[in-house]
Amino acid sequence: MSSKPSANRLAAPLGDITLSTLTAGFIAVLIGYTSSAVIIFQAAEAAGASQAQIGSWMWALGIGSGLTTIVFSWRYRMPLLTAWSTPGAALLATSLPGVAMSDAIGAFLFSALLITLCGVTGLFERLMHRLPRALASALLAGVLLRFGLDLFMAMERNLSLPLAMCAAYLAGKRFWPRYAIPMVLAVGIAMALFEGSLHLGEVTPALASPDFIMPSFSLSAIIGVGVPLFVVTMASQNLPGIAAIRAAGYAPPISPLIGGTGITTLALAPFGGFALNLAAISAAVCQGPEAHADPERRYTAGLAAGGFYLLLGLFGATVTSLFAAFPAELVMAVAGLALLPTLGGGLANALANAEHRDAALVTFLITASGISLAGIGAAFWGLVGGLVTLWVLHRRA
Repeated sequence: MSSKPSANRLAAPLGDITLSTLTAGFIAVLIGYTSSAVIIFQAAEAAGASQAQIGSWMWALGIGSGLTTIVFSWRYRMPLLTAWSTPGAALLATSLPGVAMSDAIGAFLFSALLITLCGVTGLFERLMHRLPRALASALLAGVLLRFGLDLFMAMERNLSLPLAMCAAYLAGKRFWPRYAIPMVLAVGIAMALFEGSLHLGEVTPALASPDFIMPSFSLSAIIGVGVPLFVVTMASQNLPGIAAIRAAGYAPPISPLIGGTGITTLALAPFGGFALNLAAISAAVCQGPEAHADPERRYTAGLAAGGFYLLLGLFGATVTSLFAAFPAELVMAVAGLALLPTLGGGLANALANAEHRDAALVTFLITASGISLAGIGAAFWGLVGGLVTLWVLHRRA
């Protein structure tokens, strides 16, 4: 698929927006916030952030994700989503205690500078062009497997809610394929209201305000926080993010995307935007056929996701209470069902080529295992294992 929009796609996107693309954008943001908002709060608290500063962190991450998602999706007419580094937030939660907030901001800026250089020089894109599609697809499938399993694990906690959502999914796929996921979400909300597990009345809207912190630069913070944050963001976030884009059949230029997230992080780091990157799991919702049957119109799902990011960024102070209102089983079920087609496509592409099948399986299994070595997530080690397997089995004598 071309990296540039055709002339007839430069018209206003209103005609391309559908209920399914809007729902896909909402679900993508829902997955992103519910899976990591608590981790971000833990990371901010580890740095000694006040409540106002925590709200500023959520503001910066939401605004940054929203702006880059909208710009990328609009520019390339593809559903190109960005997000914050969830493994990076987990890293910060354990490495920031004892680090001054100003030193932490300096470390964020150093990591963002390295990411920007990777984009400007094109180094990361050159490496990605050498990655076999089978391994990229296996990497994506390994990342998404947990969400498919969570769909059925949720039934152990509350059978009726996920079961009703699965029934809605099957009915939607059978009779209204384009609206299967909107039906799932509607049925899930209706069931949660019926069971009394949806507590929207506890949400109190409040605008977040940016809180600028002057950075300072400490060698220990740069080495102990900045460098690991850069490695984790590139290996555990941008790598599977690009794999998701490629597995969906899109081929945008990678360097401007990486450079754009790095520059945006440089601008927002003083307000708590510690790391922005290409999204993988949430992006897969907008890049699959459930978002829109026409791949050239799925970019509106990215625009919708960007809009929801901006909205939640502005109301960052209420993010935790908002997503706490949704029962966990609803989030697990809608995420698993929305990602089923993408997971299936990833597995099919990973195993289609017999020559690469063993390496793809190694990549899939290591990634799905969720192991973390040297502070780096399973996605990176899955790719390393797959490439080593490919080299050993197919290297020339």
